[in-house]
Amino acid sequence: MDSLTQIILGAAVGEATLGKKVGNKALLWGAIAGTIPDLDVLSKFFVDTITANELHRGFSHSILFCILAAPILGWGIAKIYNNKEANWKDWTKLMFLGLFTHPILDAFTTWGTQLFWPFEYKISFKNIFVVDPLYTVPFLIFVILAMFYKRTHPKRRTFNTIGLYISSIYMIITLGLKWYTYGVFQTNLHNQHIQYKEIQTKPTALNSILWSANIETKDSFLIGYYSLLDKDPVVTFSEYSKDHHLLGAMKNDPLLPRLIKLSEGWYTIEKSTDGKLFFNDLRFGQLGMGKEASRFVFSYELFYNDKGILEAKERERDMEEASPLLKKLFNRVLGKT
Repeated sequence: MDSLTQIILGAAVGEATLGKKVGNKALLWGAIAGTIPDLDVLSKFFVDTITANELHRGFSHSILFCILAAPILGWGIAKIYNNKEANWKDWTKLMFLGLFTHPILDAFTTWGTQLFWPFEYKISFKNIFVVDPLYTVPFLIFVILAMFYKRTHPKRRTFNTIGLYISSIYMIITLGLKWYTYGVFQTNLHNQHIQYKEIQTKPTALNSILWSANIETKDSFLIGYYSLLDKDPVVTFSEYSKDHHLLGAMKNDPLLPRLIKLSEGWYTIEKSTDGKLFFNDLRFGQLGMGKEASRFVFSYELFYNDKGILEAKERERDMEEASPLLKKLFNRVLGKT
């Protein structure tokens, strides 16, 4: 999830764990704990883009990291406050829960987490977008309300608990929506006599009303959208040829298996009009919808550098397109095609 959401969750968990003893210090250190796992994004300043994406949500999002880091951080915080209000064990518990709930929350998104690192398997339920105001905003309101009461005031704990309950219930609702929309997509594939190998569904940006499906067939991928507000449950699928043959000799380069593993096999190869070759990762959707989609969100240009080494450069996104795309997204959420 986005950084703000992780900060809010960490703060709420910190308050629930130690708020009665240390007040707003629990919110502060809980928020810090909720931020720490995402410091792995700093790797992009030291390694190439592909390696950075491989490292993201790896070790720092694992149970092992939580177990190792929590007592060290807990000891440091206890030293700062000289054990006056809470001891080392108290702070260790707070830091562990703050660190651990971060990857648990991320596991519900499309990217997923290597919770059991060093094992490579990523847990990804794909039932919530990385930024979802319906999850974050109510949660934020109740955490802020809790901050204005003294640590011993019963309303402080009540507001914090309400925030945790509301966010958790919403997460459960999105799991139910995923189950329901998955059935809608399956029914449409059956009714349209489409033979497919695999299907993945996920919510679109900033909401849990409009869902998309990636469907793998023998030679192509299909992408369809369904809004809970659609009057007609008939889904129109857009087709994208895999075109893996366009790789040519590149397919034998060691970089390709890494990209394929990163995309979990959900990729197409695209050749632009100016001859550039792109590796499109389908898992994170498109900039736009259907035939109007300009490109995929995660896309890498493949090229040989001056030394003849194959490189993959992440394709830049044109932020000027964001406003009209959000308008189209909002209309589609409302069931307008």
